[in-house]
Amino acid sequence: MIMTQPTDTAKPVILVVDDEPTNLQVLRQILQADYQLLFARDGQKALELARQEQPQLVLLDVMMPGLTGHDVCAQLKTDPVTAGIPVIFVTAMAEVGDEARGFELGAVDYITKPVSPPIVRARVRTHLSLVRVEELRETRLQIIQRLGRAAEYKDNETGLHVVRMSHYARILALGLGWSAVQAEELLNAAPMHDIGKIGIADAILQKPGPLTPEEWAAMKRHPLIGGEIIGDHPSSVLRMARRIAESHHEKWDGSGYPYGLAGEAIPIEARIVAIADVFDALTTARPYKKAWPVEEAVERLRLDAGTHFDPALVPVFLARLPEVLAVRAQHMDVA
Repeated sequence: MIMTQPTDTAKPVILVVDDEPTNLQVLRQILQADYQLLFARDGQKALELARQEQPQLVLLDVMMPGLTGHDVCAQLKTDPVTAGIPVIFVTAMAEVGDEARGFELGAVDYITKPVSPPIVRARVRTHLSLVRVEELRETRLQIIQRLGRAAEYKDNETGLHVVRMSHYARILALGLGWSAVQAEELLNAAPMHDIGKIGIADAILQKPGPLTPEEWAAMKRHPLIGGEIIGDHPSSVLRMARRIAESHHEKWDGSGYPYGLAGEAIPIEARIVAIADVFDALTTARPYKKAWPVEEAVERLRLDAGTHFDPALVPVFLARLPEVLAVRAQHMDVA
């Protein structure tokens, strides 16, 4: 039997750039056992290889004829295709001003010549591990977003609903004074709000008419199912996503479900998402209803402040309505 390894276990690719063949050979000897190496002896070739091969890391000499290392780094960081590739300068230049210039251009580290093999290996290993952590974070967020869209498609939604309402939630959070990092976490957790609908029968979700009491009881289980799907996880994004999934149908006056929570007993994330979710649902056309005019949706939020919605949050949301409507215009459903 022929055994093969998954492609993602291949050696990381490093682009080494230096106009001196001797320096390239030194770095080859240090790194070739653990990494796949690409070599360039001038800045233009380095830029071409970076765009074509997408290495995980660039080791870049500074003093080169033609395009200097600083020039190359600046171009890499302004090109969306290569901007995310970390750059380590490998140079004999050791002045504080030189290092500051490199960091201003977007480099992540400096290694001085003559190089020490243990230092080169350690620095490369450290920065590649950071790349891997970022890749895992991005992958996790993509999975969260796609699961959220899966629930919407099952419920005859377009998938853009989760995009819009997640941005609405972020806008409201910023209006409440949340930090950019906290608001971004909410943006990434909110798409999971209706993930529990995956566990509801299609005959109920897609029923064109009113639900029977038995069907409505089944429908009201989707927040609990959502919590079970997300589960317990050390990730702060997933912990937030679970609170949202379980509580975004709770109401300020205690008449919501599944637990009948009231007031500030409802997690703040869920109170934010409730407003964002309802506003988008009202202002979007569905097979069973027309889109409400924005003015009518705004009036509904005002009327339901203190019963359905946290009365302190509604005015903040409405104060940032221009930002909300800009997102809505950017992510409109395609007819």
